[in-house]
Amino acid sequence: MGSFQTPIGMRSSTLLETSCGFLLQELQIIWDEVGEDKFEREKVLLDLEQECLEVYRRKVDRANISRARLHQELAEAEAEFTHLLLSLGERSLPGRPEKRAGSLKEQLDSITPALQEMRLRKEERLNQFRAVQGQIQKISAEIAGNSDNEPSTIVVNENDLSLKRLEEYQNELQRLYNEKNERLQQVEKYIDMIHSLSTILGKDSSAIIMEVHPSLNDLCGITKNIGDTILDKLNITVESLFEEKKNRLDKLHHLGKALSNLWNLMDTPYSERHPFSHVIHLLSLSSAEVTDPGSLTLEIVQQTEAEVKRLDQLKASKMKELFQKKQEELELICKKSHVEIPSREEMNNIIHLINSGEIDHSDLLLSMDEQISRAKEEASSRKSIMEKVEKWMLARDEERWLEEYSRDENRYSVSRGAHKNLRRAERARIMVSRIPALVDMLIKMTRSWEEERNKVFLYDQVPLMAILEEYNLLRREKEEDMKRQQPWEKKRIQSQVVELDNTYTSRPTTSSRRLPSRSLNGALDSSVIMNRRLSMGIQQLPSNSINSGNQGLSNIKDGSNALRKKIFGDLAFTSHMR
Repeated sequence: MGSFQTPIGMRSSTLLETSCGFLLQELQIIWDEVGEDKFEREKVLLDLEQECLEVYRRKVDRANISRARLHQELAEAEAEFTHLLLSLGERSLPGRPEKRAGSLKEQLDSITPALQEMRLRKEERLNQFRAVQGQIQKISAEIAGNSDNEPSTIVVNENDLSLKRLEEYQNELQRLYNEKNERLQQVEKYIDMIHSLSTILGKDSSAIIMEVHPSLNDLCGITKNIGDTILDKLNITVESLFEEKKNRLDKLHHLGKALSNLWNLMDTPYSERHPFSHVIHLLSLSSAEVTDPGSLTLEIVQQTEAEVKRLDQLKASKMKELFQKKQEELELICKKSHVEIPSREEMNNIIHLINSGEIDHSDLLLSMDEQISRAKEEASSRKSIMEKVEKWMLARDEERWLEEYSRDENRYSVSRGAHKNLRRAERARIMVSRIPALVDMLIKMTRSWEEERNKVFLYDQVPLMAILEEYNLLRREKEEDMKRQQPWEKKRIQSQVVELDNTYTSRPTTSSRRLPSRSLNGALDSSVIMNRRLSMGIQQLPSNSINSGNQGLSNIKDGSNALRKKIFGDLAFTSHMR
């Protein structure tokens, strides 16, 4: 019994008394009643002791296994916690005990809440990564133009869930958002330009946009494709529309100019011009300035082409009339500028060519326009000189009148209108006194004009320099004659003044005698000098015709005689002063 009590004694005394001891006592009673021998009793007690050891051994093994499991769980919890800290990019978790103390279960219980919190943080961080990477994948597919494809599975690297990595993904997502917005704005800009250009050109913008890609039409209700291919197509479409706009505007500019020229040539009434007024308005606009809807439709271009074709046909039938108008315009410019007028024979030959159809209408009108342009340019260059010449002509008229008035013996008589003649004579003397300076200025201006253009300045086919020099020569001769006749003339005037004073109050008024307007200051011998000077000017005369024709000698001689009569008077009379 003693050997049996040794392991039993390891338990508490209360347990022995209440359990094992009671059972042993009951077993002793049974054995006493049965009469069991001592050897059998020792054997039973040995078996009981052996069975108790087996039970204790199993309990100890189980306890060891449980302790090992707790150590493993604690180690795994620590490792997981450390891994979560590293993957989440955090150094520590607030509230977690830094030093382990107490039993294994207490240590495990102390780390479990922190581990649970880290697991929740990891799951939350994973969801953030999945959301950001999902948006990145979606927007990248839209930018690549593959938005219709099924999205692939999102794989998140759980070993790097740090806030730094998440921020990198968010920055990438923001960059993609910005690029997407820029592409959407660019697409909208292209679509607006297509709408605007289509409205100007009279095209269907919806059909053009659908041809680029159906997703660009808002009515389709699908995500717009903003890939590089679509942007390239939109850019090509817009450039083609701009090119078509420019081509149509250039064509309308050409047609509008032709239309305007034809209207001006044929004096087209306003009622026929009004339907094409918008085409003329486009002449002053560039391609960027044309924004009115329907201003460059194909129908307008076709209508304008048809109108130009119609007017061309009408112009062909009216070419003779148009040519004559151009000829009259050219002759009027030449007449005003006192330059050579194209010969009638040449014009008649051109009209004959028009009737026979041997000359191109456009070339003819272009040639006439060039001649008119040259004539206007010539008239413009001669304008200042011609104004001085006109002043000189007026002064010469007054000079001739003053000479004839001075030769009138009754100019101081009391008659009707005599006071008017006196006042006119005073004004005429002032104008005549300015003639020498005016002639000198004309000579300088004419010489400068001839040197600049390397040709002779002709006035009604007569060299102006020869006329001015001849006038100066005659004027000097006249002044010499006046100096010789001055004493006699002074006596004659004094006698007339005395006679006028005596008869002014008593003599009735009579009408003054009208005097001829021809100058008598020229002499027959002076005509020889002028003809010699004109001959020398004619020999040196280059081509000065507007229509590039050669001047005939007979025409120049006829013109010089007529002009000489106009300026110097009729040379059939001898000089009164001489």
